[in-house]
Amino acid sequence: MGLFDFAANLGKKLFGKDDDPAEKIKQQIEADNPGIKDLDVSFDDGKVVLSGNADSAEALEKTVLIAGNVQGVSEVTADAVTAPQQQAKVEYYTIESGDTLSAIAKRFLGKASDYPKIFEANREVIKDPNLIYPGQKIRIPLD
Repeated sequence: MGLFDFAANLGKKLFGKDDDPAEKIKQQIEADNPGIKDLDVSFDDGKVVLSGNADSAEALEKTVLIAGNVQGVSEVTADAVTAPQQQAKVEYYTIESGDTLSAIAKRFLGKASDYPKIFEANREVIKDPNLIYPGQKIRIPLD
């Protein structure tokens, strides 16, 4: 899947200085259960490397976003994750100050009322459609 860049100073605070970041990120991914098996996570100086087997390309994308939307993570690489080929057309978007899911839906999907499509495509990444933050990366389903 390649390399994704993230804003290291933004995101969900998941670990402190005495925690094992790789283990905390792995626990978060497994708790949200996007559909990845045999998951292994390594963390070094803000860089996360994922390996395992994804049930779908969507599961792989969600896994990368869950890992990347953690405070302290600047890059995520998932080249070692096997996944089926992506069939759906997807775009990635970084939330900006003042954004709402409705505004993003209007911009990408043509109607603000289509915001539930974006929320559903990111359910493991966005827990509440009213709680998004600048710097957070999400998937935009274009099909």
